[in-house]
Amino acid sequence: MNVDDLQKPDLNRRQFLGRSAQNAAGVAAGMVGLAGAAALAKGAPSERVRLAVIGVRNQGKALASGFASLPDASVVTLCDVDENLFPAALQAVQNAHGASPKTERDFRRVLDDPKVDAVVIATPDHWHASMTALACEAGKDVYVETPACHFGGEAARMIEAAQLNQRIVAVGLPQRSGQHFQSAIRFVQSGQLGQVTLAKAWFVQRRQPLAPALPVEPPAGVDFESWLGSAPQRPFLANRFHYHWRWFWDHGSGELGAWGSQLLDVARWGLDVAWPQRVASTNGRRVIADEAETPDALHVQFDCGDKTVIWEHRTWSNHAPEGRTAAVAFFGERGTLVVDRGGWKIYDSKEPQTSDSSEFALPHLADFIAAVKERRAPAADLEIGAASAGWGQLAAISHRLGREVLVDVAGQPISDDALALWSGRPALQT
Repeated sequence: MNVDDLQKPDLNRRQFLGRSAQNAAGVAAGMVGLAGAAALAKGAPSERVRLAVIGVRNQGKALASGFASLPDASVVTLCDVDENLFPAALQAVQNAHGASPKTERDFRRVLDDPKVDAVVIATPDHWHASMTALACEAGKDVYVETPACHFGGEAARMIEAAQLNQRIVAVGLPQRSGQHFQSAIRFVQSGQLGQVTLAKAWFVQRRQPLAPALPVEPPAGVDFESWLGSAPQRPFLANRFHYHWRWFWDHGSGELGAWGSQLLDVARWGLDVAWPQRVASTNGRRVIADEAETPDALHVQFDCGDKTVIWEHRTWSNHAPEGRTAAVAFFGERGTLVVDRGGWKIYDSKEPQTSDSSEFALPHLADFIAAVKERRAPAADLEIGAASAGWGQLAAISHRLGREVLVDVAGQPISDDALALWSGRPALQT
């Protein structure tokens, strides 16, 4: 694929998702070999891994600072279509490491730079898949924020690019690197809770309505056309730009992408399930009256045969289950384990146990750097990240269609209308 085509929305979506569909069967058959293929790659950096961070606002700035603080990583480039973000991001890197990276507005130049070993992608969700694939094709290893992809149909293309180019790709699911999350999963799978056939994940926090906005010229220093990329062309609206893009289907999937991909990953990790067979979403956007499109509350049931996962989010309330804003509960016949970023605790058991919180964010970044140097699979590889993103996307599809969605063993929805949304076909989006 020509990189310049990414600026052409229709052509981009046809080429990128078309190639995904053509190669999906072969890639799916070889997904289990991704780690092995990566291990064969040559030329791992021997000392510092030189990183470019693409997208440097909130999360990107935090990632740049985190990576810069590691002894065997160096942030050499910051890239963003909004040059107004550079001063704060540069300061964050300088505070962490003392060095001052160069800045770039066009990510294509980053991919062409031989001094960059790996890229960190913290852009809006609609850029994750294409940018990851192109980075792999350019010979760069990748750390991509979650959700790994915006449409489930993009995953096969990403995995193919990583396999063919023998690249390491890690996804921003830091719970996978947290010792207390790891010990919680071991406990759930140890049998000490008895049979564990039900897990519930949730995020509950009051969010403010979006302020109304009228079309205006983009702010000075913003390349809005490049920001849109493959998304449908539209005028600039402040309430669909920084941070708020996630509440609109063209760019994000609301809480299902922001928190669902993180917590559903923990739930399916603990229950050791790959894909659901049926997904049913209820509720919607009923309380917060603004221009956002994604649900302000949602209840989702993922039927995995002999196991079930429940997802719940509410953004107009602060009263959360178990008094925890964002958490996962595993229900066993001999007790319930609840885990969040603050630790875990066993309830309804003869021998209550607890675990304090552990550091997980920085170890997750360190794991990626180690994986790049050792040419091994990271803690949250692309297969893991794509599946956990896919669960949220299936829930969104059920919500948007207003009915249950049936899913095949490879994780794809079965009906044509659901598959169209999974593949990101604009004509069939609501």
